[in-house]
Amino acid sequence: MPSASTRSALNRQWELLRQLPSKAPGITCVELVARLDSAGFKASKRTIERDLNELSRQFPLQCNDKGSPYGWHWAAGASLDLPGVSLSEAVSLVLVEESIRKLLPSSMLKALQPRFAHARRKLESLVSETQAARWPEKVASVHPNMNLISPQIPEAVIERLHEALLTEMQVRCSYYSAHNDKLRELILNPLAVVQRGPVSYLIGTAEPYQDIRQYAVHRFHEVELLSVPASGVDAFSLDSYLKSDALSFGRLDSIQLVAHVTEGLARLIRETPLGPDMILDPIEDGFRLQVSVRDTWQLHWWILSMGNDILVQAPESLRDAIAEKLNAAAGRYAMACAVNPYVAGATT
Repeated sequence: MPSASTRSALNRQWELLRQLPSKAPGITCVELVARLDSAGFKASKRTIERDLNELSRQFPLQCNDKGSPYGWHWAAGASLDLPGVSLSEAVSLVLVEESIRKLLPSSMLKALQPRFAHARRKLESLVSETQAARWPEKVASVHPNMNLISPQIPEAVIERLHEALLTEMQVRCSYYSAHNDKLRELILNPLAVVQRGPVSYLIGTAEPYQDIRQYAVHRFHEVELLSVPASGVDAFSLDSYLKSDALSFGRLDSIQLVAHVTEGLARLIRETPLGPDMILDPIEDGFRLQVSVRDTWQLHWWILSMGNDILVQAPESLRDAIAEKLNAAAGRYAMACAVNPYVAGATT
């Protein structure tokens, strides 16, 4: 088994080969020292020069000695397709592996599995040699909302939906409508799949209609791939669709929100504004908030979650809707406390 120092030298030299350009004037040893340092390998200029001279005996490398400093590059016509992954690529693959699993068709995911496994082995082999190999242990991305468990999705369902997206074909499906509490038979034109928190949504249209809707993937019971091309694919832009806040649900109308917020909430939204035109004016007992937002379910949920820290003043329709929900909730709590005094903090 190679020693740790031998493995370190091999990894460094492999990264060195990956950094070499395909043609003259090449790259200098000083530049290579900096690039290797960025990739997590500490080496002196003298070490790099020695590595290059050694590697040039095994690989078609050339040194451009027509000017000073010398530049190293691959010889003309040399194959640059080196197997394996660099340290930076290994770190990137390990970090993105979980986040892309639900977004890739199984055929593509299976093709990437060996690369993911190789990336993990690469970092494990380098963890004692460079701090960069431990980077995945130092960073994370978390959702700010409740840590809900993702719904179960039959593998056959997601595979057929992904295949329909990939081939741009229609699907015939049985879909559970939570709103109507019943199964519906639909023919859909799949346009996109979007991961929103723990839930995946198929974006598409249902024949014979043209309005774009969201279908929760876990509510599909059966999916059959048809040989009919999906309509509306060329005219659909996922980027534009997401920018419309369609995945926030609701009416999506733009409104001018005016509210009285506490000083504590004002501090929070000053750091993460609700919109680019947000204004906070100091008033008695807090701040007056003004901002242009879309009238979505997400906005309603956010206002309700702030409780007593926000009082909606305009528009009146939003104020009344929030007041109705809070009054109903307060009434239920009051009734529960009256029936069961322990809820109110009483002791027996």
